[in-house]
Amino acid sequence: MSGETAADTPTLMFREAAEAAQVVQDQLDHNAAQAERIGRLLRERDPSFVLTVARGSSDHAATFARYLVETRTGTLTGSVAPSVHSVYHAPVRFDGGVCLVISQSGASPDLLAVARAARAAGAPVIALVNVAQSPLAELADEVLPLRAGPERSVAATKSFIGSLSAIVQLTAAWRQDEALSGALAAAPEGLQQAWDCDWSPALTPIMRARSLFTLGRGIGLGIAQEAALKFKEVCGLHAEAYSSAEVLHGPVTIAREAFPSLVLAQNDATLEGLSSLVDELLARDLQVITAGLDRPGALVLPTPSAHPVIEPLLRIQGFYRMANDLALALGQDPDHPPFLNKVTATV
Repeated sequence: MSGETAADTPTLMFREAAEAAQVVQDQLDHNAAQAERIGRLLRERDPSFVLTVARGSSDHAATFARYLVETRTGTLTGSVAPSVHSVYHAPVRFDGGVCLVISQSGASPDLLAVARAARAAGAPVIALVNVAQSPLAELADEVLPLRAGPERSVAATKSFIGSLSAIVQLTAAWRQDEALSGALAAAPEGLQQAWDCDWSPALTPIMRARSLFTLGRGIGLGIAQEAALKFKEVCGLHAEAYSSAEVLHGPVTIAREAFPSLVLAQNDATLEGLSSLVDELLARDLQVITAGLDRPGALVLPTPSAHPVIEPLLRIQGFYRMANDLALALGQDPDHPPFLNKVTATV
C-alpha cells in the first residue's frame, strides 16, 4: 500500500485523537464535584424522561447516552429534533423531564433554542460542553465540562470520547454506581492501549470499497454512527451505520463485492446477536471486519477488553487512528474535509 501514514505526517486529527486518554483523566481529576452535584439533582428530581439535544458527533454520543441511561436508570431517553423549536417554533411540553445538551462549541443556534425552551418550561438544562465560555454554558443550570481543550481539526475525536466519558461519569454519579465509576477510572489506560493497537490490516479491504456498513448494537450503536460519519467526512467514503438488529431488514441487500462491514462490538448482552449477524454476513461471502468479536472468516482487529460500558470508547479510539491513516492513504486531508467547518451554525 502506498501513501503517507500518520507516522510520516502527524495530522491535527492524529495528535488530537491521541490526547483522548488525557482528556478522560482530566475529567476524572477535576469533574467529580460537578458530577456529584448533577447526580444529586437527578436523584432529587427523579425525571420521568431525559431529552438529549445534539448534532453531528455529539448526537452519536447522545445515542450512547440513551442506551446507558435507560439500561442503568430505567428512565426513558430520546433525542430532540431541534428544528421543532428553531424552525417550527412549536411549543413542546418538558413537564417532569430533564434536558441534556451535548456540544463541543456550545454555540449552535438550534441547540440553544431547545435549551432556552426547556428552561422556560421549568426543565433543568444540563450541558456537556467543551468551550467553557460559551452561550450554552452560560444558560445551562448545570455544566459538566468536557475538558478536551482546543480541537482544531474539523473532525471531532477527543471531544467525542470526552462526551462519552462525561456521560458515563454523570450516570455513575446519578446512580451512585461505584462499579461504573471504577470502570471509568481505568479508561485512560485502556484508551492508551487502544491507541497503540494496529488496525492497519483493515486499510487495504476498505480502500477497495465503494461503500460499507458500520454495525453495532446497544451502547455500541453510537460509535458505529460515529465511524460512518468519519468514513464520510475524512476519508471520502460512503458508509452507513446500522444496528445489527436492523441491517438484515432490507439494507443488507445492497451489500455486494467490495462492500465490507465493520462490526464494533462490546462484551455485553448484544454480543450473541452480533456474532450471529457476522456469521450470516460471512455465509453470504461478504467481507467482515470486527473489533471486539472474534469469528472464523472475519478480519479481526486487536482491541483491549474492559468493562462493557467502557469498551465502546476503546473501539472508537482504535478506529480514529485507522481512519486518519486511511484518509492519508486515499489522498485526503483529514483536518480540512471539503465543504466543512469546525462549527456548523444550524438554525
